[in-house]
Amino acid sequence: MATAESSSHDCLPTVSLDKTIWQVIDAMIGQMPFAKDRVEGALNIELHVDSSEKFVIQPITFTPCVGGPVRLADGVVIKSVDLRISNREGDPGFLVLNFEGRCIDRDELRDHYGDLEMTDHPRGHSLNEKTVYSAFLAWGKLNVGFAERNRGCLSGVSFEPTKVTMATGS
Repeated sequence: MATAESSSHDCLPTVSLDKTIWQVIDAMIGQMPFAKDRVEGALNIELHVDSSEKFVIQPITFTPCVGGPVRLADGVVIKSVDLRISNREGDPGFLVLNFEGRCIDRDELRDHYGDLEMTDHPRGHSLNEKTVYSAFLAWGKLNVGFAERNRGCLSGVSFEPTKVTMATGS
């Protein structure tokens, strides 16, 4: 069940969803290949095509969709949703959930995903840079990030499904 309440995020209402962060992660895995309507339904939000000029190269191979915030039952808030819907056949898309609210630390992550492999680290340019740990799963890669500004708390999760390569006949 979801309800709306006020939010300081761009004057958008915050949707409350009666799911934990772990239930949401599992639900997003079930939405692959990603589609706007499926992610919207799972999070009970509306995603908007991001036509901002923040992209250095304007996207021609994917459609960027954004939304949020969503307050979860366990005190975690999905600050923003960033969905990239591919325009290429066989590409399942890409999804990022950015968090605030209750702190999810590495120990809690290990309880759910075991040992994670460090796959990226900050290079000293910004407090927004992240240390990224990844779980290599049957469907692809789950990446979890801890921003330098609050190193002990999960700042985001990205879902990187394996792309299906199309066989070509000769």
